[in-house]
Amino acid sequence: MNNESDNTFSVNEPEESSGFLLWQVTNLWQREIKKALEQYNLTHSQFVLMASIHWLTLHEQEVTQIVLSAHTKIDPMTTSTVLRTLQQKELVKRQEHKTDTRAKTVVLTDFGKEIIKKAIVTVEKFDEDFFSVSGVKVKDLNRNLIALLNFR
Repeated sequence: MNNESDNTFSVNEPEESSGFLLWQVTNLWQREIKKALEQYNLTHSQFVLMASIHWLTLHEQEVTQIVLSAHTKIDPMTTSTVLRTLQQKELVKRQEHKTDTRAKTVVLTDFGKEIIKKAIVTVEKFDEDFFSVSGVKVKDLNRNLIALLNFR
């Protein structure tokens, strides 16, 4: 059978497929981030939630599980599961909400703050090194990534 007539692809080379390249880059980036976070005994999801708690707290927002889920775009069930693990590791704690008796606020423990501050420096340095390879200015890259996030 002639493979040419069976070709359903619109590209001649795999490197011409943006989706395939993005998938490969994402996997590489995730693997390398995982390695960078091993020294802190954190998964990437744990890091993202802790960094977001730190960010939102610095910007004077009360952090609830719902706020955190919306900020990170991690579904509420996964957010809850990861927060439970972080609580067991004594990196975060849940407290009574000041005004809403049904909600709990999530805060970093002193140990959690110490860990996340170091991890943020490590991840930011890694991201700077990783993304600078493309030669694209970070602001331009981020603008393109935001446009992709707004696809639907």
